Amino acid sequence: MNLPLNPKPFLSGLTGKSVVVKLKWGMEDKGYLVAVDGHVNVQLANTEYIDGALSGHPGEVLMRCSDVLYIRGVEEEEDGET
Repeated sequence: MNLPLNPKPFLSGLTGKSVVVKLKWGMEDKGYLVAVDGHVNVQLANTEYIDGALSGHPGEVLMRCSDVLYIRGVEEEEDGET
């Protein structure tokens, strides 16, 4: 049986680190997690698109919690590859 996991400590531990945020419509953005609020709205810095039809570096972005599918930390090896 899996117990529910509180995401706040997990996200607090990722603050200041490189993360990938996947949005509900399939886009993935990579950047440094600057802040997460109580509603899990996400602020990223040095953001870049890592797949999809869009390309580029939008820089600092805010993502609404209802648009986020998941957030995962990026290992140091992955930072140099993408």
